[in-house]
Amino acid sequence: MFDFWTGAEDLPVYGFLIRAFIVYIYIFILIKLLGQRSMVAINPIDFIFGVIIGDIVGEPLSGGDMPLGGPLAAATLIGGLHLGLSYVALKTPRFRRVIEEEPIIIIEKGQILTKQLRKAMITVESLLMDLRLKDAGDLTEVDYAILEPNGQISVIKKSKYDPLTPDDMMKDPPSKGYPSVLILDGRIIRANVERFGTLQWLDEQIREKGFRNYTDVFLLTCDENGQIYASGKEA
Repeated sequence: MFDFWTGAEDLPVYGFLIRAFIVYIYIFILIKLLGQRSMVAINPIDFIFGVIIGDIVGEPLSGGDMPLGGPLAAATLIGGLHLGLSYVALKTPRFRRVIEEEPIIIIEKGQILTKQLRKAMITVESLLMDLRLKDAGDLTEVDYAILEPNGQISVIKKSKYDPLTPDDMMKDPPSKGYPSVLILDGRIIRANVERFGTLQWLDEQIREKGFRNYTDVFLLTCDENGQIYASGKEA
């Protein structure tokens, strides 16, 4: 009855399905506990964690004769160690440098630091590609370029090439705030609508944007200044 957990050489198909469901829920909970950092900022420790976890929990899904309890217990230990190292690194800056790479300055005051480029094992072609992706294809505009611990290259342009801001024009526009979704795929998010007005108000906004009713709207948002964005469904 519990072959899906203890394992069997002739594990039936439903046993593999149950195992897949258990592993999926387990990984989902583990990622939620570890937080978004492990998914967004991939550094060497995060990469090692992902590879080990994938190998540990992946093998029981392909081999039915292996018990499921052992791999899940091992994955829990690895997850706990990873979480512990992340917490210690957060609280102890000196230890943080042991498990996380320091940023490497590749371009300083417009000059390419060739030694640092070799240290980071980045070719000139790869550097130019990353700069283009950061809208900094013109090297004369670049003041600093830094290889961040997650492998991404951040760019700081020279001040005279920075975009003009309202502050430069001696203006102080109000903050737009975080836009709230009022309609998503033809469904009204009532809790969000109540922050801005009534359903009648929403209906007026919909009609002003050229829609007959909310079912024709794919996405409608409103920021704290009352700015409305609306996009209809594709025909």
